Amino acid sequence: MAIFERLERGPLPVGEIARGLPVTRSAVSQHLKILKTVGLVTSQRAANRQIYRIDADGVAGLRDYFDRFWQESLLAFKQAAEKSLKEKSR
Repeated sequence: MAIFERLERGPLPVGEIARGLPVTRSAVSQHLKILKTVGLVTSQRAANRQIYRIDADGVAGLRDYFDRFWQESLLAFKQAAEKSLKEKSR
């Protein structure tokens, strides 16, 4: 989450993202690679550095997924609670 929170403030190179984190720059690079693979960040080369930024479309897709997940979960919980209440009232 710390990496993502830093990128919320704007595009950054790996070194600036890693600064002050309790992990190595290499570890941050690996996390960024995964975030890029799943479409949550993008990168662009600037001189000899990769500049990372949040991919708004990827984040929107993730949010849509979680919205559907919670709606379905809450509906299933409601149905189970109503069924239990109906069975107890018999």
